Amino acid sequence: MLETTPSSEVAQLPPEVFRENLRKLDRRQWWLWSSTVLVLVLMTIAVASFAFPALLSIEQGGYSFYLNQSVRALVGFVLIFSVYLVYQQSIIIRMRNQLADQIQSLAKVQSLTDEVYKLAALDQLTGLYNRRSGEQRLAEEISRAVRHERPLTVLLIDLDGLKLINDRLGHAAGDLVLKGFSARLQKAIRGSDLAVRLGGDEFMVLLPECRADEVKHVLTRLEGLDIEYSGSTVSCRFSRGWTDYKPGETPEELLRRADEALYSDKRAGKQMRELNQPKPVPQSTL
Repeated sequence: MLETTPSSEVAQLPPEVFRENLRKLDRRQWWLWSSTVLVLVLMTIAVASFAFPALLSIEQGGYSFYLNQSVRALVGFVLIFSVYLVYQQSIIIRMRNQLADQIQSLAKVQSLTDEVYKLAALDQLTGLYNRRSGEQRLAEEISRAVRHERPLTVLLIDLDGLKLINDRLGHAAGDLVLKGFSARLQKAIRGSDLAVRLGGDEFMVLLPECRADEVKHVLTRLEGLDIEYSGSTVSCRFSRGWTDYKPGETPEELLRRADEALYSDKRAGKQMRELNQPKPVPQSTL
């Protein structure tokens, strides 16, 4: 019989249980059809065995007797086999229903697992990977880079002026900027890359097997993003810093060098904006 398990315990069932249940169902169906063919053959032989002596008998009465016995035997076989078919079909239907319930319960468990994974691994606002997942992936990419002797680039991005946007237009505008920039970032990278929101306005991008000129292509795709909010246009400007992995350094050391490059770019951008600001006109005194 098919193994039945409550829905709450389906998550603990190994895949072998479902495969075994499917094999049992297939075997039972095979036996049903084999039995059908076998019974039909036996019925044919039985009718022939009853009727054949009557064909050799000269007396008409004897022929009628054997023919009557053949018909009764045929009816008996049909009744017995019909009951057997109904029984087997009921078992197969019950097995299919039980298997369908297990699959449905497993689908629910899988859906819950996906939700838990999203809560644990993804940033809820932007849909990018969160800091914890990004740090785990960074360690994996470093191991892969060392094992295959391939380059690995870490890019850090910091949105400029997000606090001013929140203060001027509200946090809803700031959240819209974060989501819009994250969507643009996800489109700007390759399928093998990983975009991470470290927190606040900070992002990290892991770029395996990426050259310096390819990093610039990614940054070019991020430029020129404007977000519309309540009749206002918000330009997404950002600072950036990236570095390549050096053999032997730890993930913390790699991130520290990328962070230094980021803040170097941030200081340069701040100085550029200060130089471009108009100088105040001195007031005349009487």
